[in-house]
Amino acid sequence: MRSSSYFALPARALLVLALTAVAVPTAHAADTTPPAPAADTSAPALAAKPYMGWSSWSMQSSKYPGLNPDGDYSYLTEANVLKQAGALATKLKKYGYDHVNIDAGWWMDKTWKSGFDQYGRQKPDPGRFPRGMKAVADDLHAKGLKAGIYLPAGLEKGAYGGGGTPISNADGCTTADIVYDDLRTTNGWDSSYKLDFAKPCTAKYIDSQAQLIADWGYDFLKLDGVGPGSGKSGDQYDNVADVAAWNRAIAATGRPIHLELSWSLDIGHAGDWKKYSQGWRVDTDVECYCNTLVSWENSVDDRWDDTPAWTRHAGPGGWNDLDSLDVGNGEMDGLTKAERQSYATLWAIAKSPLYTGDDLTRLDSYGLSLLTNREVIAVDQGTDPPAHPVTPSDPQQVWAAKNADGTYTVALFNLADKPASVSADWSTLGFRGKAAVRDLWNHENLGTHKNGITEALPAHGSRLFTVTPRGTTLRWTGIEAEAPANTLAGNASVADCSACSDGKKVGNLYVGGKLTVNNVVVAEPGTYQIKVAYVSGDARSVNVSSNGGAGTAHKFPSTGDWGTVSSVYVPVTLKAGTNTVTFDSGTGYAPDIDRIDVPQS
Repeated sequence: MRSSSYFALPARALLVLALTAVAVPTAHAADTTPPAPAADTSAPALAAKPYMGWSSWSMQSSKYPGLNPDGDYSYLTEANVLKQAGALATKLKKYGYDHVNIDAGWWMDKTWKSGFDQYGRQKPDPGRFPRGMKAVADDLHAKGLKAGIYLPAGLEKGAYGGGGTPISNADGCTTADIVYDDLRTTNGWDSSYKLDFAKPCTAKYIDSQAQLIADWGYDFLKLDGVGPGSGKSGDQYDNVADVAAWNRAIAATGRPIHLELSWSLDIGHAGDWKKYSQGWRVDTDVECYCNTLVSWENSVDDRWDDTPAWTRHAGPGGWNDLDSLDVGNGEMDGLTKAERQSYATLWAIAKSPLYTGDDLTRLDSYGLSLLTNREVIAVDQGTDPPAHPVTPSDPQQVWAAKNADGTYTVALFNLADKPASVSADWSTLGFRGKAAVRDLWNHENLGTHKNGITEALPAHGSRLFTVTPRGTTLRWTGIEAEAPANTLAGNASVADCSACSDGKKVGNLYVGGKLTVNNVVVAEPGTYQIKVAYVSGDARSVNVSSNGGAGTAHKFPSTGDWGTVSSVYVPVTLKAGTNTVTFDSGTGYAPDIDRIDVPQS
């Protein structure tokens, strides 16, 4: 399991971290810094739309020559942050990019030795940030930018101080009074002791951390290593109480601070993440920890599989975070031009926060065009819902969203390693006939297309369109999977499903389990895009065939759990009259089927 942020270290560095993290007594910053002003109640609500900006982690974690000349992760310094902030303000701020997020390591020296103040809170390393964190935030604000900072979940081991470290503004409380007596560890790297919120002193520690970053003037906090997720599960790694405590503590400061959670969060706790935070990482790190910033296969391409289940959870107040968007530096990114565009396309249609980890002083012209395309940014920042796959998770995919004005945002992706054509059939959008098509990346009207559009795409290539229907709305004939006229074979059986239409589904489609939907009637022969409603807690493949012919395997994306219904469209060739459509698990495990809807001729 790959890790995230500053704990993505070789074993030797982790050992250094464990042995050398020490508490460094200093003056309480809140005692010397004027309190931050009260929150401006006229300001926009937090996370009304996905945030945009820059993050330090991609560059400080890369092995690209010259980025970290003073050792691993050495890029993170006050000077470099402010240099990137200057470039952001000059080149990208007018497009909406306004966050500068300082990631892991700001309280560590270049040997990765941690420093803490006398109250067990992270203390900025004077080598990296000689003027301290407040001065940096002030400089960012002076440029019209927002300041972001990072912390791991739990009480870091180096802050424990044998249990005798006092807690700020909590008389009689020490670090021994906020953790479990057995010093159980927590977060994605076991770098912290788990906080015990049954103890009255514990919330005071989070309060003191929140007040400190508020006093410094920060507008954004990334809380990392949060579980369930971050590669861990079980009670020891359940940090929901931590997140709730941070939510309360931030509110108590009176300063609006965006709380972002990381990484690979458990979708089973989506309700908690939505309740207590403004964003959550849905996947592992996008960085490859290699001689570029990222690479396609490790792990940019994972997002097409892992994002669909989360789509329904995104909206104003909280967004699915797909991680850094590193598409601006060409060779240093480690991607082809086609991959860079597909990367940016998915982030935009998923309405992920758009924060790049590139060197903004070295943006190439193509990268700059990707990051500053106003039509694509409008897709990400607009009020319409995020897109979702309308086709299975096959190498050639179509994602779409219906917009409030009646248009559709439609993206075509070829995820194969060789060129291929990808088609968007208008019937998967619910209409037939003609539609006007606009190419958003190229700012070009492509005219009117009848019944769909097909594009030849390079390996890992994409196109992004706005489609305006000019045709007629389709009518559908629905057939329940559990209908008595259908045929079940093998393990297949009817089961209750409260989320399904008519409250039933056909499940147990595994190792030969098969559902044949009978009496599928159409007036004209042809290939039809049949809408399949299904339930699947993980991505599963199924062979789909008609009239006893050869089947085609399609992978259905996860719906997130076994109580949520989603749908995709699959092409099936039908004859005029009565047909059968079969869903065969073959030798594997298939999704449960709720119903199919067949477009009328």
